[in-house]
Amino acid sequence: MRKRTALLLLALSLASLGTLCALRGAPMADLLVYRAEGAAVAHGTDLYGFTVTEWRLPATYPPFAAILFVPAAWLPVPVLKTAFLAGNVLLLAALVVLSARLARRTPAPPLVCAATALALWLEPVFQTLLFGQVNLAVACLTLWDLTRPPGARWTGAALGIAAGIKLTPAVFLAWLLLRGRIREAATALAAFTGTVALGAVLLPSATVSFWSRRLWETGRVGKAWIVDNQSLQGLIARLLGDPAPGLAWVLPALAAGAAGLWLAARARQERHGILLTACTALLVCPISWSHHWVWCVPLLAVLLGDGRRWAAAATAAVFTARTLWLVPHAGERDLHLPWWQQPAASPYPLLVLALLAGAALARRPPRQAAPSARISSASTIR
Repeated sequence: MRKRTALLLLALSLASLGTLCALRGAPMADLLVYRAEGAAVAHGTDLYGFTVTEWRLPATYPPFAAILFVPAAWLPVPVLKTAFLAGNVLLLAALVVLSARLARRTPAPPLVCAATALALWLEPVFQTLLFGQVNLAVACLTLWDLTRPPGARWTGAALGIAAGIKLTPAVFLAWLLLRGRIREAATALAAFTGTVALGAVLLPSATVSFWSRRLWETGRVGKAWIVDNQSLQGLIARLLGDPAPGLAWVLPALAAGAAGLWLAARARQERHGILLTACTALLVCPISWSHHWVWCVPLLAVLLGDGRRWAAAATAAVFTARTLWLVPHAGERDLHLPWWQQPAASPYPLLVLALLAGAALARRPPRQAAPSARISSASTIR
């Protein structure tokens, strides 16, 4: 692709994004929560005792993340939003490069620009930008660490830090152990422990509150049954029309988690194991908002790198169609969807279940051809 064409495509994409943000006011509600967390740390107030924005959003991340958010409290909101938007676009470009590295490709700069321009419109990426989320930063930290050359020093440290910010990447510690990468797993665990220790030293009360209480209050994060939640729990809650499905989702989640990690640990290619681990984590996590699924970027890169163009096209369609927002979802209508709207309401977990099924089928040994019932007459001649 020519450099000028790629730059024009990126400029048009960014201009369209900026226009949409201006028209919609770019609320960036999650960014305002991060700013409030930083202010709570700076002023010594209760980290988990406040709510902000019209949606009354609380702090839900570990104390270590709140410490990192302190600089956000120093900037005026318009400046902070602009800086976060620009930073997330740069992080998306970095994720494109890391995704290509995962797929064992080295893209030219024009291709990176074009891919970034297109990736902006993947629903999880767009929502991350609109909410002012840290998903891209966490994914970049994790993927950079997992794609480092074998034997690189301190491999696992960035993964541990990512888990200290947002707990989901911690599932990769189990994957590293199952792959026999003990040193990297130990480094990741040490780094994660360091984030907890730093939080305990600087915010002892908040640390006790988070790890003993707040971590288990999943209701603080939001309603698990709304279409925003693209986890297995959300799928089952909507399918059953039950806001608290209990064992009806816990048991399938345990089974899917065990199967996903087993397949990831035994994947022939590490890139497939990494993606299976990330997708399994998003599937079985009690709440995986649609913007958490920025791992669709490396998924698409690996599918294209493997030459699976039709699978990549279908996956791109799933992550751009935004079908979850097309079904009725105001109030409690998410719980009363007819059967034919259920797939549209849960596209991401259904995609992962299909990926896990495909990975399981790929591991089946090929059938041995049955011996011929006939014996050649020539073979019987003595």
